[in-house]
Amino acid sequence: MPKQALDLLQGTLDLLILGALTNGPLHGYGVMRYLRETSGEDLRIEEGALYPALHRLEARREVRAEWGRSENQRRAKFYSLTDDGRHRLATDARSWRRYVSAVGRVLQAAEGARP
Repeated sequence: MPKQALDLLQGTLDLLILGALTNGPLHGYGVMRYLRETSGEDLRIEEGALYPALHRLEARREVRAEWGRSENQRRAKFYSLTDDGRHRLATDARSWRRYVSAVGRVLQAAEGARP
C-alpha cells in the first residue's frame, strides 16, 4: 500500500522551497521533484500551492527567476536563491529546528507519563 503524503504545516512551504534551491537553480517541477525525493516521498507539493509560493518569494526578493530550457528543452522559469533568501533560510531553519525540538520534548514527556 503506498504511503500517504504528509500535510504541510502552515508556513513551511517557503522554507522548503528555499532549502530546495540551496544547490542551484531549479524550475518549478524540479522543486516539486526535489522535495518529493529528498523527503522519501513523504512530501508531495501541489502546483496550486507551489507556484503562488514561488511568486511570493520572488516578490519578496528571496528568489530570482530567469527563463531557460528544461531537461526536455521546454521553456521554463528557473528560480535561484538571493542573499535575502539565504538569510531567511538560515533564520527560519534555526527557528524550525527549535520548534521541532520543543515539540519532541513535550511528546517524549507525555509518552513517559503513560501508566
